[in-house]
Amino acid sequence: MEKEPSFEEALKRLEDIVSSLETGSLTLDESLGKFEEGVKLSRLCNKKLKETQQKVEKLVQKDNDILTEPITTE
Repeated sequence: MEKEPSFEEALKRLEDIVSSLETGSLTLDESLGKFEEGVKLSRLCNKKLKETQQKVEKLVQKDNDILTEPITTE
């Protein structure tokens, strides 16, 4: 069984896939294969981000009440 990649590994691989698709030099079958892999990696990244958000929400506590605030990337 293959080990699930870390968020960083999955994101890097996703970036590589996007770059290769943007070149337009792949065959249709190759492009479809890369696209399918990209969708799987995108779902994995999204899953890992949601898990991390849930962990952060559990850690941010005050008087036994969970405080949640949106995390901004700006």
